[in-house]
Amino acid sequence: MPADMAFSEAAKALGHQLGENNIRLVYGGGHVGLMGITADATLEAGGEVIGIIPGHLHDIEVSHENLTELHVVDSMHTRKQMMFEKSDAFVVLPGGIGTLDETFEMITWRQLRLHDKPIILVNYKGYWQPFIDLMEHMITQGFVERDVFTYFEVVEGLEEILPALQRSPDAEIQPDISKM
Repeated sequence: MPADMAFSEAAKALGHQLGENNIRLVYGGGHVGLMGITADATLEAGGEVIGIIPGHLHDIEVSHENLTELHVVDSMHTRKQMMFEKSDAFVVLPGGIGTLDETFEMITWRQLRLHDKPIILVNYKGYWQPFIDLMEHMITQGFVERDVFTYFEVVEGLEEILPALQRSPDAEIQPDISKM
């Protein structure tokens, strides 16, 4: 768990927002970390949660067994592909190496025009500022074009997530933010 419990509280609040607005959560299927908290809160708020977990993680008992759907797949690659296919948008909370891997892949796929789904980084408590700084550094060094910032949106707080999804012209989901 993160050192700052505010991150856990934010994950719980996000799950409640999703469930209360009938937005399905698709995630990696674990019952640990911030996404496990988000999944529990989404279910608690009456929402639907689809987990996708590779067999090797399922076998060591970190999977969430109380989801709307749990898909056990053969590899991490299959997991990411299935998560991509079942998702209409990507909301990125603070996280670790796996979160970075998935974020970079979705941004890269968007750059390559493999999708046009919204990607929203939740810069809660400034967590993603080093990532944003890295993008600026890569631009300055000539390895990335400035349009990289058009592939994702950065929001500072949870209250900005649903409005960001709603105003995205590419989003297939249009949450009812009047319930917030």
